[in-house]
Amino acid sequence: MGYIDVFVFLMPLYGYELGLSAAKIGTLVGARTLLTLLFSIHVGNLMDRFGTVLVMKYFVVLAAFLAPIYPLTESFSGLLILQIIIGGAVSFGWAGAQTMIAQVTNGDAKYIGRFSFASRIGTTTAPLIAGVIWDLGGTWPSYFLASIWGVVLFGTLFLAPNIEIKFVKNKKKVQIKNSTQTQFSIRDLLPRFSDYVRSFSMMLIPIVAISVTIMFLRNSTSSVNNSIYVVYLDGIGMTGTMIGFLFAAIEASSGIGSLLGGRAIKLGDPRWSMIIGTAAAIFFICITPLLGGIFIVLLLAQIVRGLLQGVIQPVMFSVQTKAVGSHEQGALVGLRQTMNRLSAIIVPPVMGLIADQWGIEESFIILGAGLLFLCLLVSIWIGRVPNNK
Repeated sequence: MGYIDVFVFLMPLYGYELGLSAAKIGTLVGARTLLTLLFSIHVGNLMDRFGTVLVMKYFVVLAAFLAPIYPLTESFSGLLILQIIIGGAVSFGWAGAQTMIAQVTNGDAKYIGRFSFASRIGTTTAPLIAGVIWDLGGTWPSYFLASIWGVVLFGTLFLAPNIEIKFVKNKKKVQIKNSTQTQFSIRDLLPRFSDYVRSFSMMLIPIVAISVTIMFLRNSTSSVNNSIYVVYLDGIGMTGTMIGFLFAAIEASSGIGSLLGGRAIKLGDPRWSMIIGTAAAIFFICITPLLGGIFIVLLLAQIVRGLLQGVIQPVMFSVQTKAVGSHEQGALVGLRQTMNRLSAIIVPPVMGLIADQWGIEESFIILGAGLLFLCLLVSIWIGRVPNNK
């Protein structure tokens, strides 16, 4: 996750330095999710067929190799292409990590919470380090940080275990090694319509459909945080280091909150925990302009939002993982990533357009009202569907 956050944190700052409008910055932030939106299901199925670690390695190296091109690119179209390619690569790498933990833990919320906590170490340190380097050295050193991060991550993948997957074939349980299960052919690089049908058919499972929809709404807060929120903070005079500290605060508190996911799932119907936590998180990001630009108050809002999002994330992962077989975890993560990216590709440019039309501060309130209304609709949905655990 820290690998993603280095790129996410730097793009709004670099765009603002180039003098791009809020709408263009929002479009660039949203563009990083385009390939993930289109091909997450395909890549997830590749992980199921050829091994999670192997697929991860290719995407991690690709992003690390392309990162230094950012400082050489000042045109909007050039940055758009970079955002699309690198955004897809780092997101597919993160999808691999989610697939691996699902296969290893079989959906245990306690261990998924620990995984989330560990991932937050990277997302906490990434904006802090990137913010300091941005203030001290500017664009070039900042994007070299992204390359170095990728090289280190690539090295750690050689320590990852081969994962055994169990699935049913001809009514017999078969156990195979994830990393060597299918012989590769060039045709496998092409998306298969059947893979998409299989993944989207998981939405027929009520708990998967509800949790994926809630995750769509939950991810909208991250889309705001990674785009107009940065522009707003920069506009009120906060330094890159201060902005990085606010990013680090939400990641650290999310990590702490994720450790409580195992207990949260035992409190009652996890669907209500997910939607209430998501609505509260939306509220705390969208009241940002009402907090007076006071750093300590903004910090407290970030911490509370981080705790809420941290608690509900392992709950979401757990209920989804338990709903399908271990041989379908890549396909499930692909579906989840697709819906997440749909949110990430819609929210930043929409909020940017609202900001350009009515103002940055007003865009927080307008978007927040719309998202909370959608949470209300999901709550009605939950109330009408029995909880079949």
